[in-house]
Amino acid sequence: MTPASAQSLSASPLATANAAMGKYRWTICGLVFFATTVNYLDRAVISLLKPYLETEFKWNAGDYANIEIAFKVAYSLGMVGAGRLIDKLGTKIGYALSTFLWSLAAIGHALVSSTLGFSVARAFLGVTEAGNFPAAIKTTAEWFPQRERALATGIFNSGSNVGAIIAPLTVPLIAETIGWQWAFVITGALGFVWLILWFIYYEVPARQARLSKAEFDYIHSDAADQPAEAGAELAKVSWFRLLTFRQTWAFVVGKFLTDPIWWFYLFWLPDFLNKQYGLKGTAVALPVAAVYMLSTIGSVGGGWIPLRFIRNGMPAFQARKLSMLLIACCVFPIVFAQYLGRIDLWLAVLVIGIAAAAHQAWSANIFTTVSDMFPKRAVASVTGIGGMAGGLGGILLSALVQKRMFVYYESIGQLDKAYFIMFLICGGAYLLAWVLMHFLAPRMKPIALD
Repeated sequence: MTPASAQSLSASPLATANAAMGKYRWTICGLVFFATTVNYLDRAVISLLKPYLETEFKWNAGDYANIEIAFKVAYSLGMVGAGRLIDKLGTKIGYALSTFLWSLAAIGHALVSSTLGFSVARAFLGVTEAGNFPAAIKTTAEWFPQRERALATGIFNSGSNVGAIIAPLTVPLIAETIGWQWAFVITGALGFVWLILWFIYYEVPARQARLSKAEFDYIHSDAADQPAEAGAELAKVSWFRLLTFRQTWAFVVGKFLTDPIWWFYLFWLPDFLNKQYGLKGTAVALPVAAVYMLSTIGSVGGGWIPLRFIRNGMPAFQARKLSMLLIACCVFPIVFAQYLGRIDLWLAVLVIGIAAAAHQAWSANIFTTVSDMFPKRAVASVTGIGGMAGGLGGILLSALVQKRMFVYYESIGQLDKAYFIMFLICGGAYLLAWVLMHFLAPRMKPIALD
């Protein structure tokens, strides 16, 4: 980077990047957004087909919880392996392989003819979908400077909300017109469309001919992101070494406590609206879509908040932590969802939507803490370790709380109490996670692995 370009960066980095350097990095962000949309669309389909599948396969709450647990177990185990594999293969091949396999798994649900078969299909989907976030976070670390990573993460992570919005607007309609099997086939096939675009437009910055030299320099403008790092890119870092750092455990604890809450929204929100308000099929589409529309705003807004703080002169770690504390506080009102729902259904939808939006804002920031604290060559591995922890938290919540509690309260006709307990758990999880993360990594100090 020349002195002139360095001076330009320090004077107005974002303005210079947008006006003169080009915006190809945002094309890459768009590809990751698309992949995340497909990823969440594929995993959300079954929650919207639950009423149809309950009738056909005679499921109860315990059967559905077991199928959900199968997905989470496979996802958790897949996370660690996927992160390691993507660090080894690189983002281009690793991301493509993961998407190809999860698309096959999604389509494979259409061939299932038993409850056990759904558990197997969900397990295959879980282990293959595990590659999305390690690949996405590694891609973001490779393509964006630190100051923009939370915003880029928030944008691509909003794809999870878009997938969850598309699902209720399309899946029940497909199921009611041409059958539930086609809902799995059509949504699963979108992954192959993404693969074509990925191989046309993606390459790492150092080998991307469409990327200008000025934008390349801007992407690598952080003090800790200089040529020495690129030279060390092939050095392997063991999981055991990564687990010796408090920074790793801060991320692990944050994911363990908060990921299960998003799983709860994703897999149980349609059921909550059905059991509490009698909504089913296409009638549930608008409330579910509204929740995830709010989540999309939260995802992008969660990335913008720390960027604003950083622009105002706040250190990056302080901006991240303050943002996460404010976001954690926004989840708490979900404990009043059922009370507000007795006044009007849409008040319950609103408060659940705000909590879901806060989760996505939290997610945009907690993912970015990995690239804040670790070199690029370890980002996917650490993301995978944290993703595994989040999946394990989801398994424990399903097995110890949801499965037993929901089955019990459903059997005595008081399912509303089970949902109230879950909303209490949702409201406190993020504040507890913030406190523990602060204790483990108070200044989010970057790790030097060399």
